Amino acid sequence: MSIDHTPVWFITGCSSGLGRALAAAVLGRGGRAAVTARSPEQVADLVAAHPGRALALPLDVTDRHQVERAVKAAEAEFGSIDVLVNNAGHGYLAALEEGEDDEVRTLFATNVHGLVDVTKAVLPGMRARRAGHVVNISSLGGLAAFGATGYYHATKFAVEGLSESLAAEVGPLGIKVTIVEPGAFRTNWSGPSMRQSRTRIADYDETAGARRASTLATYGSQPGDPDRAAAAIITAVESPEPPLRLLLGKAAYDVATRRLTTLKAGFDAWRELTLSADYPVDDSKEEA
Repeated sequence: MSIDHTPVWFITGCSSGLGRALAAAVLGRGGRAAVTARSPEQVADLVAAHPGRALALPLDVTDRHQVERAVKAAEAEFGSIDVLVNNAGHGYLAALEEGEDDEVRTLFATNVHGLVDVTKAVLPGMRARRAGHVVNISSLGGLAAFGATGYYHATKFAVEGLSESLAAEVGPLGIKVTIVEPGAFRTNWSGPSMRQSRTRIADYDETAGARRASTLATYGSQPGDPDRAAAAIITAVESPEPPLRLLLGKAAYDVATRRLTTLKAGFDAWRELTLSADYPVDDSKEEA
């Protein structure tokens, strides 16, 4: 019996959007994939179209026991998980003061803690093989922040920091890490998947309130193409030297590079005060 060495992908949040596009692209290119969703019937068509190479699994990333079961099922079916894509997540619209505790905790449980739990479940197998690739779907919102999405930004800034540390820890073990930072893509993020605070404070109508409205208004006309994004992610993963960060979309590139310029200008403007916080240099000791 021949052994299939085609890499196995484990992708969370495949019911729609980028997760579904990525699963379809991997399978369409002859790859193998564990395709997960809270309701696996939402991905049943993908599995039916690729018998023997796709496995549909129920997965709510906020349920640690379900995470462990899904990872074990994928490893039992395919023998390994070679590429993990942490894609499951959602947005939340609210000014900071409008944020509701239950919704904020759910947001962090999904976007941050769920990502951590899935990664921790997959890493032992990757460490044992001294190979693997972890792809964490962050956002342009992991690099730059705007009104009304502060809690969402907080989760994605957390993903950025966790991913950088993870890359330093697992790189020597042969495991790669890529942070994907999409701009606005034509998914359900700003539509059916978006959650928002029921609390509205009039003082924020012109700031967070206006951004709520503009964000929701983008639904269905976002410039990013999920299928092209999926192809770009696969290209990055298959490259000899995958990037630590992969921006997706012109808007992401433009905003991120402007952010770099703004940061440097601010750092330079306050350079002298920044440097004044160190202990004075003892010139006599340097001369000795």
